[in-house]
This record gives sequence, C-alpha cells and structure tokens, in this order.
Amino acid sequence: MTTAQTHYRICPLCEACCGLEVRTEGPKIVSIRGKDDDVFSHGFICPKAVALKDLHEDPDRLRQPLIKRNGQHVPVSWDEAFAEIERRLSPILAAHGRDALALTVGNPAAHKAGLLLYFARLARAVGSKNLYSASTLDQMPKHLQAGLMFGTLFSIAVPDITRTDFLLVLGANPVASNGSLWTVPDFRGKAKAMRARGGKLVVIDPRRTETAEVADAHHFIRPGTDVHLLAAMLNTLFAEGLVRLGRLEPLVAGLDLLRDAVAPFTPERAAERCGIPADTIRGLARELAAAERAAVYGRIGTCTQSFGTLSQWLIDALNIVTGHLDEPGGAMFSKPAAFGANTTGTPGRGRGVVTGRHSSRVSGAPEVFGELPMVKLAEEIETPGAGQVRALITIASNPVLSAPNGPRLSQALDSLDFMVSLDIYLNETSRHADVVLPGVSPLEDSHYDVAFPQMSWRNHARYSAPVFTPAAGQPAEWQNLLRLLAIVKGLGANADLQALDDQLAADEVRKVAGDQTDAVMAAVQRWQGPDRLIDLSLRAGPYGDAFGLKPEGLNLAKVADAPGGIDLGELQPRLPEMLRTPSGMVELAPAPLLADLPRALADLETAAPAMAIIGRRELRSNNSWMHNLPILAKGPLRCTLLVHPHDAQRLGLADGALAEVRRDGRTITVPVHVSEAMMRGVVSLPHGWGHDLQGARLGVAAERPGANLNVVLDEALFDPLSGNAVLSGVAVDVSAAS
Repeated sequence: MTTAQTHYRICPLCEACCGLEVRTEGPKIVSIRGKDDDVFSHGFICPKAVALKDLHEDPDRLRQPLIKRNGQHVPVSWDEAFAEIERRLSPILAAHGRDALALTVGNPAAHKAGLLLYFARLARAVGSKNLYSASTLDQMPKHLQAGLMFGTLFSIAVPDITRTDFLLVLGANPVASNGSLWTVPDFRGKAKAMRARGGKLVVIDPRRTETAEVADAHHFIRPGTDVHLLAAMLNTLFAEGLVRLGRLEPLVAGLDLLRDAVAPFTPERAAERCGIPADTIRGLARELAAAERAAVYGRIGTCTQSFGTLSQWLIDALNIVTGHLDEPGGAMFSKPAAFGANTTGTPGRGRGVVTGRHSSRVSGAPEVFGELPMVKLAEEIETPGAGQVRALITIASNPVLSAPNGPRLSQALDSLDFMVSLDIYLNETSRHADVVLPGVSPLEDSHYDVAFPQMSWRNHARYSAPVFTPAAGQPAEWQNLLRLLAIVKGLGANADLQALDDQLAADEVRKVAGDQTDAVMAAVQRWQGPDRLIDLSLRAGPYGDAFGLKPEGLNLAKVADAPGGIDLGELQPRLPEMLRTPSGMVELAPAPLLADLPRALADLETAAPAMAIIGRRELRSNNSWMHNLPILAKGPLRCTLLVHPHDAQRLGLADGALAEVRRDGRTITVPVHVSEAMMRGVVSLPHGWGHDLQGARLGVAAERPGANLNVVLDEALFDPLSGNAVLSGVAVDVSAAS
C-alpha cells in the first residue's frame, strides 16, 4: 500500500518564492497548495506553483543526455556525453585560448542553488571574457546603479510595503509578478491592506496593467522617457525647497552635483517628451515629499530602455532626497542570512564596484559584473580573428527567444565548432547544441534561495529538501557543472568529483579562515555540494552560529528542521553599516551617471515614434520555458498585440484579426486585441514566444507557438552604461496583415 506524504517546498518558478505543501503518494503528486504557516508567503499561491506537477511529469522534459549525430539528437549515456565534450572542447581551448569558449546562463539558474553557485565556479575555472547572462536582458541597470550608489550589486532597496503610506510604481506590474528584484508574494493582498489603512498606490506605465487596475491613480507615459519624468520630479523638489535628507544627511555625498544635473529638466520640458502634464509631475513630487512613509519602485520597463541605469539612479535619488531611504515604510535594505555581500567585510566601507575591466572584442562594449551584453554574443561568434567565440556552453538559457534579433543569433549558433547545453528541454536554443545534458526536476533538488533574500519584503531563512529521488544514474546539476569544470581545468571527464568539490570548498574557506580551515570544514562535514556552501554561508552570516561560537545562531541543520522557515523580522534601517563604497558614503551623484545624463537631456528634443512597442508580463507565462505546461498553457490566447482603439481604427486593425509588426526588414504576425488599457501610439506583446522553430521538442508550446517579440527588436540598441538590451519603447511599423 502506498503511503501518502506531505512535503515542504519552496516554489522555484518566480521571484515570489512561495512556500508550498506538496502531497504525494509514492512517485505521484496528489496536490500542491500554499503552506499556511510559511513565515514568508503565509499560504499565498499562484497558478505557476500548481504547474510544478506538470513540469515534473512533462514527457518532453529531457531525462537522458543527447548527442547530435547526422543532424539528429540521439540519447546516450552520461559517460558518452562527457567523453564527447572532452574530445571536442579540449582541443578548441588548447588551440584558441580561454576566450574561444563563451558561457550563457539564464533565469531558471537563479532559482536553483546548485546551478547558481556552481556556475560561478565553472566561470572562474574557464576564465573567459565571454560571459553572458539574462541579467543584461532585464535587470543589469539596477545592479549597476546599486553598486555605484551603495557599493555592492545586490544592495537593492525595496519598498517596505507593510508600513508605507505612499507607493509610486513605474514600469512594473507586481500584481502579475509578485515582485521583481523585490520578492513580495501576494503583492495584491499587501497593496489592498496598504490602501485599507489609508495608503495610496500610484502607477506610471504605458499600459493600464493589472497593478494599475487596483491603484488609486494611473498615468500613461511614453516608453523610454522615465528618466525625464524622474529628473523633472527631482527638479521640482529642489526648486520648491522640498529636499529633506533627514538622518542620512551626514552620509550622503553629491547633493549639489545632483541639483545642478537635474536643473535643465523642468516639468514643462519633460511633459512634452513623456506625455505627463507638468502640473501632474509637480503634484507627484510634492505628494512624495509630503508623505510620512513613502517609496518609489521601478522595474522591467525602467530597465529595458536606453536610459535604464539613469532611471534606476533617479528612482533611488528620489527616495533619498525625500528622506524615505532606509526608513520604515520607505525603501529599505533586506539583511539576508547568507550570501549577502553587504553583510561581510568591514561594515560601512568597501571596494565598491568597477566596470569596464575588459570590453567585448568586436564592439568594445564594457564589462559589467563580469559580464558582456547578451546583445553582443552573435557578433562575437560571427567575426573571425583572435578571441573569436568558437564554443559555447548554455545553462538554463534560451537567448534565441529572449534576446533581440534571435534569428541572427540562431544562425550564429549553427556556425560554432562546438556547443553544450544544460537544460531540461530541447528548446529553441538547446536544439543547436552538439551535446545536451538534462537537468533534474525541481522537485528532485534541495532548495535554498541564494539571491532573493537579498531583496525580500521581510528577512527570513528557508530550506526545502528534495521531494523525490532522481532516477538511478542521474547526476545532480552541480555535479554536471563540476564535471565540466574538471574538463576545462584539464583534469579529465573522469576526475574524482568528490575530491575536487572538497578541494574547492577548502580553498574558498582558507581565504577567510586561514589556519582554522580544517576546523571549519569539519563543522560542515554533514553536507555536500551546494548544501555545504549554504551551511558555510549561514554559519558565517549575520544571524549565524559562527561555527559553534554562537550556539543560538543559524546553521543549515536548524533551517532544514524548520519547515516553513525561520522568520528574522521586519526590515530594519541598515545605513551606514551596509555601505561598501570606498568613501563610506551614499553616492548620490556617481560620476558615470552624471556623465551620461546629457544624453537624456538631448533626448528631450527628440520626437516620440509614431508607434512604439513594449513587452508585458503574464501571470502564467513569465518565461519561455513555462509555455509547455498544460495548466499554464490552457485558457485564452495570451500572445496577442494590445492596441488602443484609436490606433486600431487608424491602422485598419480589427480585434481578433492578424497584424504585422515590422522593423529593419524583419516581420512578425500576431493576433490583435483592441484595448483601452494601452496608451495611444504604443502596442504591447509579451516576450518569450515563438515556439515554431524546427528541431525544438516542446509539444504543448508548439500547439500555440505565438510570435517572438525579439525578432523585430534591435541587437544594436542597448544602455551604454549597463549593456542592457533595449526591449521597450522601440519604434515599429504596424499594419493589418496581408
């Protein structure tokens, strides 16, 4: 008789990171529901979590390595797959050097501790300048701004939503996302509670989003002009004497420089460019300044534009000059239990961040966070010469769909000498690979959120053990990365992985523990792989047991023994201790940002395009790899072009009919949905679709493949500071399909 069991699980499908109860009977999933006593999400759940059953059972999910032979992917053993990698990759590295190998890593890796922690190890071992990630497709401006102002790339201030009175949201849709670079499950419920206690929610977006629908006010804005609005709001605060630094005054450097920099951005000049009246701009600034507890939050729409880094800078500048940074109810900093760069080292001062340590070979785009812009990968493959990319390893990454001009990148991938993909699917990118290494189901992995507690609405520590045991012979994903590491280091595909992992862990501990390394390693001997790294970081973290010196402190055993997690309390003021800038100050006017602001000033004189396109996030389809799950794929067609009724009439578009969207000779055809939710002169299409490419094996997704927005986007457009792709506000031509 099969015994029913209930398992605690942290959902790995979006940044909300909700706690789940998974009921099983033997190898079958009976139900998935929110865990009511989870200390962080309190029982909240969205449809994506229920889809974990579909993902675990998906017949298209790869369960055996594949090698491409005569143009077809055929199943092979793990030893065969790694032998092929060693046979073909090692000569490329020997003949052409480390930069001949590029690595890309995608969004799902952020939700798997093994992938995230061991990808970093693999990247260090490879030593290539050609490192690319999804960060330069949607979030690098925020990391760069945080690094320049506060000293580390994850020092990201998030709204303290449970105590705020006024929340201004730009280019973000947290009702759909439940936070992005802000981990806040059940945003809708928290926003409702905020309004019930007298608080106010204002949304600025070219679309009346799901968040705008529940807000007190919504203002349309022309895509890509957030920088002008934000600068004009700062201009108003300075002009009307509304700047209040409060207790941060002795910690803030650059106030006069900021005042001078935004002086030309009057509300009248900004109004003409961004489409928001000058009186409204002044009113928003005054309301923000007058609120006792307030925060400004901007996300994807403010990142995926030419002025992405400038926009993120001015958002936090507004939080600072109105006295709302690092204050309860304002924009505050989480204090993670592990892996927090701003919880280690000397409190209040550090090395800060440096960019441009190297540049891309062809275009000279600067490195940021060790990465080059994803939009530069195709040209690095195509262009002959020293340092040409000849081999590629992709890890949970699908840039053929997620990066601008995917057709060019797809063609470039076919020209590689060798390609390896670590992925759970044969998708639009991994279909190009010579070897595909399948990952495990998320329910076959332990889980600890490495990144997201650094920007969570509340401090916490949570861990979930695997629900199921992987199939016999299936390595853990971190072991596959370690085996690749062994190959690139010349140790061979048959290296002793346990000994190698022990050595790498001891080498990392030795850097901080010195002659205490053996004692530290003995303290964590219960754990292996990523779990050992989690235990090391928890013990050394701000709430840790200091390897036995603080018995009341945290270690992984304590966290694992607490299904539902350990609550570490509300966000608390952290300045100045969390600063890691060389000056020990909050840098309100970093030199690179000041130097780039004249570009935005010149743009004030630029006419808005006749038609611009933006993306959008859907609750059931955050990313391309969720489109193969039946429970998320069912229902109304989601890959539609939203068009304002006035534009539809002007362009001869009918609801439900097909439209053509064109740019630079590339065209997509997509169904039209006429909606007053759109601003005039702007259309919206969700990203991550286009599942009709030959060679992919995504049966459910292929039934309704949708149109790929990125086909008509331009890889030549990017934010020059962060390298982030411009995916929003791009000019397009739209007409009825012939």
